[in-house]
Amino acid sequence: MPKNGFTFLEVLAAILLMTLGVMGTLSLITQTTIFTQIASSRFIASYLVQEGIEIVKNIRDTNFLKIHKGIEGINWDTGLTGCSLGCEADYNDSALVSADRYLKIDGGFFNYDSVTDTVFKRKITITPGTDILKVSVEVSWQERGRTHKVTTQENLYKWIE
Repeated sequence: MPKNGFTFLEVLAAILLMTLGVMGTLSLITQTTIFTQIASSRFIASYLVQEGIEIVKNIRDTNFLKIHKGIEGINWDTGLTGCSLGCEADYNDSALVSADRYLKIDGGFFNYDSVTDTVFKRKITITPGTDILKVSVEVSWQERGRTHKVTTQENLYKWIE
């Protein structure tokens, strides 16, 4: 007479395979979630480093406009020197200031004057030369017990006399 059903060993093997499959799936979901969070933060940080470069360019270009208008006491690098150890600035600042604060967020805009803190710190470092400024911007943040950084560099030139 044939036996109908499964042996105890077959049931244990099936449970083991199902458990391994579920654990693998949960592990994959967890890793994907972590990767997505870090990728999202890295994406924001890449925009913040580019904004740092644009802030420095804006200050330099404003200086050129003031020189062109004949305003005395303005050099092309006014407000941009003294940042060899790191400075910060918002998009509406006319000079860089020495500080080491977290960026804040207000309505989707990052700045230093809002109420809500973020995890991001931006450091603008400028190495001056005769007719060149070597600008480096670094955005760092802590996530999942590790420090992450995004950095960019650009040279700015004195393009008028």
